[in-house]
Amino acid sequence: MEALLRKLLIAGSALVACEFAGPASAQPAPPPTPPISAFRGTVAHYTLTPRGDVDGLILADGTEVHLPPHLSTALVFAVKLGDAVTVRGLRAYSIPMIEAVSVTNDVSGQSVVDTGPQGGPGRPGAPGQPMSVQGRIKSALHGPGGEINGAVLDDGTILRLPPHEAQGLTALLAPGQNVVAQGDGLTTPMGRVVDVRALGQAAAALTNIQPPLPGPVPPPPPRP
Repeated sequence: MEALLRKLLIAGSALVACEFAGPASAQPAPPPTPPISAFRGTVAHYTLTPRGDVDGLILADGTEVHLPPHLSTALVFAVKLGDAVTVRGLRAYSIPMIEAVSVTNDVSGQSVVDTGPQGGPGRPGAPGQPMSVQGRIKSALHGPGGEINGAVLDDGTILRLPPHEAQGLTALLAPGQNVVAQGDGLTTPMGRVVDVRALGQAAAALTNIQPPLPGPVPPPPPRP
């Protein structure tokens, strides 16, 4: 009898051990890959980098569409202001922004597809000229991580600021605010852009904008 009880106790302990070992040893499931979806809209503006490259679009409903600057020329040839387009990419959850993998002109069928960075050095940026602009903020602009890095005025002028400075000026960059901006500006066939060095609600009360923080440039986020 004593031997039988001992066997039952050993068997019961083994079952309990197996029950707890199973879930603990299971590996967590990897997060699901966000789906790439298609979105349609009408092109209202190009977005420009401080050196004048086209790095995306703004649709008529205010949605930002991000594409890397190395696709600037292809995008301008394929898509014009007022064109209806289909954008495939990942849409942000908290702001109207799409990280695009392709943009297709709905009428011509021309597509621009991001296949990754192109080799070789990039072209030198066009020299900017001292420029002062004023107008009403239409919408804020964001980087790939959702950080504010500029704004677009009612007349289509693009303002670009370093994200570490724009973060402290979110109230001034809110839609509807009247602003005066000074900096190095470019006027191109695709629009006007100002690399802002001072910003405020009046020319007599401007906040100086520090240039981008020194240090290595972080690598771009991986494309979907």
